Amino acid sequence: MLPSLLISLIFATLTGGENPAIQVILNNKGLQYGKNVGAGWIQDNLKRVTLPDISGKISIGFLGSVGYTLTGVSVKQCDFPEPSVQFQEDISGFKSSISGLSVALTGGWRTHYGLIHDGGSFDLAVFDVDVTSTAKLGEDADGHLSISSVNCSADVGDIKMRFRGGLPLMLILTAGFVYSSYSIQFHTVSFPVDPFLGIDLSLTNLPSVDASSLTLGLKGDFYQIKSHAGPPFKAGPFTLPKQPGFMMSVGFSEFTLNSASYVYFSAGLFSRLVNDSVIPPSSPFHLNTSSFGPYIPQLPKLFPDLLMSLQVYAREMPVFSLQPGLIRLGLLGSIKAFAIQPNATLTPLFKLNVDSKFSGKTWISDGLLKGSVEMDNLTLTLVSSEVGPFQVSKLAHGFDIPRMKHAQLVNTVLKVEEVCIHLSESLSLCLPLSVLHIYLMLFCFFFF
Repeated sequence: MLPSLLISLIFATLTGGENPAIQVILNNKGLQYGKNVGAGWIQDNLKRVTLPDISGKISIGFLGSVGYTLTGVSVKQCDFPEPSVQFQEDISGFKSSISGLSVALTGGWRTHYGLIHDGGSFDLAVFDVDVTSTAKLGEDADGHLSISSVNCSADVGDIKMRFRGGLPLMLILTAGFVYSSYSIQFHTVSFPVDPFLGIDLSLTNLPSVDASSLTLGLKGDFYQIKSHAGPPFKAGPFTLPKQPGFMMSVGFSEFTLNSASYVYFSAGLFSRLVNDSVIPPSSPFHLNTSSFGPYIPQLPKLFPDLLMSLQVYAREMPVFSLQPGLIRLGLLGSIKAFAIQPNATLTPLFKLNVDSKFSGKTWISDGLLKGSVEMDNLTLTLVSSEVGPFQVSKLAHGFDIPRMKHAQLVNTVLKVEEVCIHLSESLSLCLPLSVLHIYLMLFCFFFF
């Protein structure tokens, strides 16, 4: 019944022995909301549903059996009261019940007995049906998730049937309800994210059910769509706390982010070719050999007035790490510079390693996922140069320290610590007499 409808949304295969990278907790509040939405959806859509054909045989004793088929069965009208659904901890499943269900069906019938064939149409109305069922989550011999009916009982208030065409006596004599246990087997669910990336949301273990919630552990593994190859590393354990005040909680570990990063890196998608066309015309700096002349003096001499291009790429897979309140990203990249010759060939110039670390925060506001990102560290390293050394003499020569109009820095000391820069100094005041006189007057006015 309704529990099987809820669980059928999972469609997952067990992959036991793995830590889930994504966890989902459905609380009782969410279950009741889903029940209400599901009941309304059933009420609105049942009339558009055509049931599959039903075939069977009816024994008539020593005379043999009559074969029958009910075809084109549809719902003319349905009074679907709000059901009751709750978690059933003792069977690791659900219990559902509905009282006062009424439904009217219409369709066609066919019977055959030897060479005798008959057929026609029928109307069937069932009133005041009370149904109680329990469904258990389990595992079959092949390790697939299954849902089995533990118990299903129904009380029918009244049945009215009308057959048209032929003489369907055998169908009238055997009209009623037949209940049997059922088992639903689920299959792996994989969803494409983009042309390169897919995500595997199969179950890693059996759902955990208690009196107030259902917990699902999902693989959460991004993979390459062409090869279906995932990352070479495994997900670590993590705990998603229950929050009964919410309908549902969803949590994912850094494994999910890093598996996506691995796929993109392996597919070569963390690589871009940058040329001068992306730089605004008003910029004072352009990608050409003349602009790099102050830093690489030999460059404009060897390759005068040539445009340049930069190949920017990740040397290693970018790695995410999750910390309380922060998302951190380490990115090891490189830049290869080329001169574009008049015949469009590329001449290598130099290579830089660009290592950076970022930290970010995310939050939800106004129904939108928002965030902020800061660069924590940036290190540039010259790996190789085909055009001579870089000009760094300006660093040794020094830069002017900002000065104050009537003071001079004395005994200044600069220290770089782990997370900050310390600047200590003393001041030597050189105030004109008129300015000093004003300061003394103000000092006396406020303190004496």
